[in-house]
Amino acid sequence: MVEARLRVIYGDTDQMGVVYYANYFRYFEFARSEYFRARGGSYREMESSGLMLPVAEASCVYKAPARYDDVLVIRATVSELRRASVVFTYELFREGEPRTLLCTGRTLHACVGRDGKPTRLPESVARLLEHPNAEP
Repeated sequence: MVEARLRVIYGDTDQMGVVYYANYFRYFEFARSEYFRARGGSYREMESSGLMLPVAEASCVYKAPARYDDVLVIRATVSELRRASVVFTYELFREGEPRTLLCTGRTLHACVGRDGKPTRLPESVARLLEHPNAEP
């Protein structure tokens, strides 16, 4: 699990100062990138080697609104690691005591090559993504 932090900017909110629902997926993407960095890799390196992990499915369950200027903590975890796909799960909190759970999410990523066809996750990427709770 990796925790990423960011502050909600005004442009991410609607007229009421509440984060627009689709922006949560951007926050998930931010946390995925931080997950790679924390494990010693990066999306850039992976993609330059010809491997892509496009989102095949995405979901978000909203519990409470995030608002302008909130500091968000996004927990990203690899919950499933398969031969040619990976599933990330997310918990998004408002920082503070106590932390308030704002939403949970999930993204399924297919592993594809430059030609867009499914391919097996290289061992190096699988090791980078491995998590103690990941399923084989």
